[in-house]
Amino acid sequence: MSATRPFSLEVGDGRELFGVIHIPEQPGPRPTVVVCHGFKGFMEWGFFPFLAELLAERGFTVVRFNFPGSGMRPGDVLVTDTEAFRRATFSQDLNDLGRVLNALGTQIGEDTVDPQRIGLFGHSRGGGIATLAAAQESRRGRLRALVTWAAVSTFDRMTLDEKEIWRRRGDLTVVNSRTGQQLAIDAVVLEDLERFQRHLDPSTAASTRLAPWLILHGDQDETVPWSEARLLASHAAAPCELRVIPNGDHTFGAKHPFAGPTPQLVEALNATQEWFRRHLG
Repeated sequence: MSATRPFSLEVGDGRELFGVIHIPEQPGPRPTVVVCHGFKGFMEWGFFPFLAELLAERGFTVVRFNFPGSGMRPGDVLVTDTEAFRRATFSQDLNDLGRVLNALGTQIGEDTVDPQRIGLFGHSRGGGIATLAAAQESRRGRLRALVTWAAVSTFDRMTLDEKEIWRRRGDLTVVNSRTGQQLAIDAVVLEDLERFQRHLDPSTAASTRLAPWLILHGDQDETVPWSEARLLASHAAAPCELRVIPNGDHTFGAKHPFAGPTPQLVEALNATQEWFRRHLG
């Protein structure tokens, strides 16, 4: 197994981001993959540690972390910072990912990260955030590879009537099916999306990013329809490849706690490691 090293990073406004670096056996700076979890996810959910360990065994340094807006710290089984979750905007997630990327090779993995060979991985909402980051002008020539699983093509996922109710009440209640917690999302999240919608559109970002992009999606995804993968691919500038995994759901059959890979997850893992080896190796 690869070695692991925890890290923390100040990301502004008194907030702190926590993560883990997976260090491969090969010495020195290595090609590096940054892993972004999705909504109501966290870095220890299901397949994320397994994916990180697999990539580290293939010689990659892997950085996985909790977005501060997840409301979870390493070791948490519940969302413990409900206020952080409540006010976690899309812009904040994008900025926090940017802080991680900027810290690679200095504050994060000084001796293990090759800053010239950086790849991004994102699942679901994290896939949308990773796509936005890859399209930022300052990163277009720096990121060398992008892989998304079940990525959203838009963050605007509610009807006008639903958004009006959200605005009027001041918050929206969602249920974390893993923990049973009822969690509130402040209307400031909606305001952020509407104010910066032009800069928070994964479909638009798809057309301007330069990193070679592998889009993976299950054809039985119950959370993000695989038509969204087709939409992203239709907007994407080359090089881009879309692979639809038969009988794959939103997590390719993975659960939490992780009980081992399914055939659909194995297919996604194999395609992912091959993509990063091709473009970062």
